[in-house]
Amino acid sequence: MKRILFTVIACIAFAGMTQAQERKNAIGLRLGDSDGFGTEISYQRYLNTENRLEFDLGWRSNSSFDAYRLTALYQWVWNIDGGFNWYVGAGGGVAQVDFDDDIPGFEDDTETYLYAAGDIGIEYDFDFPLLLSLDFRPEIGFGDFNDDVDFDIALGVRYQF
Repeated sequence: MKRILFTVIACIAFAGMTQAQERKNAIGLRLGDSDGFGTEISYQRYLNTENRLEFDLGWRSNSSFDAYRLTALYQWVWNIDGGFNWYVGAGGGVAQVDFDDDIPGFEDDTETYLYAAGDIGIEYDFDFPLLLSLDFRPEIGFGDFNDDVDFDIALGVRYQF
């Protein structure tokens, strides 16, 4: 009976270790600026070892405006060496800005706009479930408020599970 119990516990532990090495998700923060609205909540879903989806939600609220934005990217990931990877991606998003009438030239308006985004970065995947990244994201906006090119540089800190 003890051998059977030990075998069952060993199999469960081995399955847990195998699952931990095949991380499929990462969630955390993307800390940057430009029109990324500063800090974003970031979620990554791995499709396989070389491709993943990334979704970022950023928001900002102050006395002049309230804003949110949602970005979705498809990324290709290549291993450099060990835990170092580099990646590129493409996607887009939607944002909404609600201006207060205290800003000269803007009435109390709300504008929703779309944008296209690219992404290139480098990351380090630790042996424990931490992923650090540094990326550059150029964005092209399509709207009255944001109708030009913005450059967003950010540091990502994500927990993998």
